[in-house]
Amino acid sequence: MSKTPARIVHEGKIVEMDKESISVEIVNKSACAACHAKGVCGASDEQVRTIVLPQTLATATAGYQVGDSVKLVLSASLGMKAVILAYGLPLLVLLVAILVFSALKLEQLYVGLFSLAAVAVYYIIFAIFRDKLDKEFVFHIEQ
Repeated sequence: MSKTPARIVHEGKIVEMDKESISVEIVNKSACAACHAKGVCGASDEQVRTIVLPQTLATATAGYQVGDSVKLVLSASLGMKAVILAYGLPLLVLLVAILVFSALKLEQLYVGLFSLAAVAVYYIIFAIFRDKLDKEFVFHIEQ
């Protein structure tokens, strides 16, 4: 009995194509976006995002056209890795920095500022390695 791997799937629409890439527009909806009162609530939010995927032999031969509805698929394990890299590790850096700077008997103001600076350094390093991460976190298209 084989299990299919867990996947993250987003519905989208192809908005642009060229020889190197395919741009797919997806709508991220908050949990309350489906609520019947969202028009008067003001708490609901929908964000339109464009995901640019590299053109592969499979997508080039599949006959996709601008305007086609497609599914963008990412393995759930990569989704969890993204959450850890974007939220888990910065939280850990913040907590460790607070403990270290507090142990050095610095004033609370400096503990806070230096801890935030440590998190900023983490995100700067994260941005430097963005190209490498972009190659690892790749969506695949399904019709």
